[in-house]
Amino acid sequence: MHDLNYDLKRLCQRNPDGGFSTRATRERVLRLMGDQLRSLGFKQMSATSLKPKHVEALLAHWRAENLSTGTIKNRMAHLRWWAEKIDKQNVIARENQHYGIPERSTVASESRARSLSAGDLAKVSDPYTRISLRLQAAFGLRREESIKLRPALADQGDRLRLLPSWTKGGRAREIPIRTAEQRLVLADALALAGQGGLLPPERNYVQQLRRFEHQCAAASIHRVHGHRHEYAQRRYQELNGWASPAAGGPRSAELTPEQKDLDRDARLVVSSELGHSRETVTTVYLGR
Repeated sequence: MHDLNYDLKRLCQRNPDGGFSTRATRERVLRLMGDQLRSLGFKQMSATSLKPKHVEALLAHWRAENLSTGTIKNRMAHLRWWAEKIDKQNVIARENQHYGIPERSTVASESRARSLSAGDLAKVSDPYTRISLRLQAAFGLRREESIKLRPALADQGDRLRLLPSWTKGGRAREIPIRTAEQRLVLADALALAGQGGLLPPERNYVQQLRRFEHQCAAASIHRVHGHRHEYAQRRYQELNGWASPAAGGPRSAELTPEQKDLDRDARLVVSSELGHSRETVTTVYLGR
């Protein structure tokens, strides 16, 4: 570990803001920034030497990587946390518009769904990463949920029950088990985990998360959140009989009053199964 990442690790330890998952994500993203800054030629940095030129260099690097607006905005939030903790808030502009970062639309104008192929899975050597990816695709799980899941506890026969300690925000939820593919994925998960969970005995959550990211990167599997988008769009079509706007279906303004009622009911189901509490959140996945 080089000096900057050591400093950033210590900074995170001294400022344990947020829950476990939030802290783990923050440390992971800051460590990635440290590696990127080093690769960009800033080899003598410490955590307290953050300057505007470093912010600009990171932004240029992320744009060259063609990262989504949402990902860049999330990373800017972590950068602002870093600047705040070293009492250098003015190193970074308060508004993302200063850097030409557009506002993130909450209504999908195009589909971000990503399917998971057998070819993708064949490139993943870690069985725990492989089953986590399959669970994400089959049930629309978040990455964290697919890693923390305990199949024997979750499988309730006709539904998958997610406990609060596995989910974002600590919100328990249930997802119906409807298909033979879902049942097959759960059977394979149970065979791997037994009565335990999908964390290998020799790794904690953060270690397995890093393993997951490394395996996906090596297999060129990017933007795994797209599996949730694909689940949401598939589930919407199952419930309504027509594709969502993001997947090429009719927009809300084109629906009849009766269809609008069906649309709203389907969105509420999709929102609940994804672990959200508001129908409006589905516009990110389904469009409007």
